[in-house]
Amino acid sequence: MNDRLTTPWGEYALTRFPEDPRDRLRAWDASDAYLLRHLAANGTPLGGTVVVLGDRWGALTTALATHRPTQITDSFLAHEATRENLSRNGVDADAVRLLTTRDTPPARIDVLLVRVPKSLALLEDQLHRLAPALHEKSVVVGAGMVKEIHTSTLRLFERIIGPTRTSLAEQKARLVFCTPDPALGRGADPWPYRYELPGDIGLLSGRTVTNHAGVFCADRLDIGTRFFLRHLPRSRGAERIVDLGCGNGVVGLAAALANPEAELVFVDESYQAVASAEETYRDNAGRPAEFRVGDGLAGVPAASVDLVLNNPPFHSHQATTDATAWRMFTGARRALRPGGELWVIGNRHLGYHVKLRRLFGNSELVASDAKFVVLKAVKK
Repeated sequence: MNDRLTTPWGEYALTRFPEDPRDRLRAWDASDAYLLRHLAANGTPLGGTVVVLGDRWGALTTALATHRPTQITDSFLAHEATRENLSRNGVDADAVRLLTTRDTPPARIDVLLVRVPKSLALLEDQLHRLAPALHEKSVVVGAGMVKEIHTSTLRLFERIIGPTRTSLAEQKARLVFCTPDPALGRGADPWPYRYELPGDIGLLSGRTVTNHAGVFCADRLDIGTRFFLRHLPRSRGAERIVDLGCGNGVVGLAAALANPEAELVFVDESYQAVASAEETYRDNAGRPAEFRVGDGLAGVPAASVDLVLNNPPFHSHQATTDATAWRMFTGARRALRPGGELWVIGNRHLGYHVKLRRLFGNSELVASDAKFVVLKAVKK
């Protein structure tokens, strides 16, 4: 959806990435607009190094481009959306600096604007990484919808950066004002987190998994992945297998251990996830694999893959949507060789079998329980 964000500095035409005319979700929300109004109304000095953390689709970065901000995000799609929105609004891409959550942050930060993420773990990790660059005069403002800012959110700011206060709510959005305390004893960053897999899951039993902050179910093996692992297809020979939306890479690792001749590719749009998958694989597999941060299978050559394993997300931040699953399935069909297979796990109620039949002309139920289904689609 192409929409216009009105700010004290002007209007900006913004879109999500990839742009889909059927998508009715905006590229900004009330908390983005509230933060920008606050900065203008209070004459917040935006000199020095301005860092925007967690900007979801580049709305904040685009509106503040004249201040040459540094954007830090875990999302490949957020980076691409930012590039598109800068171009759409006639802003030179060189006006902003794009960093990932895995990159070394700026050594000094004078203004830190935080779009509060869904994952408290990711917020904790990033505040730990950025806190050393703050000084007592740094301006720190967080923004989010009321339902996204909890007591636990404020405690993280207070424990890692300094005292907080909150604004009144406007249009169900709220701001968090934090005063940096350079003398605060914040302790060590607990991320990444490593744990041992349970002993009843076959080849993966007892192996160690690495999870960087923000990766789904970072402290245990989730029940959906456990169910998928019990029903993975048998692979033989030099097959090219993709773990699509790989998370910490457990599914792809299982496929690699089951078939020593297979070539594995791990893909996710999260930089944290791909880093987790790479470390998990490196510690357990003992042979090379490919790791890609990107928009699904967009960068994988057509008809180059034998098997795609996929557990698609059905949320985009706080919104429930099937757009990501649809892109993943469409990309898988393009990337698969004739006869290649897409195996999907999902909640029963999501109706993925309908989409697979529409795209592939077929969908087979491999396994199911009270909550999950494992489906197979074959490229004819």
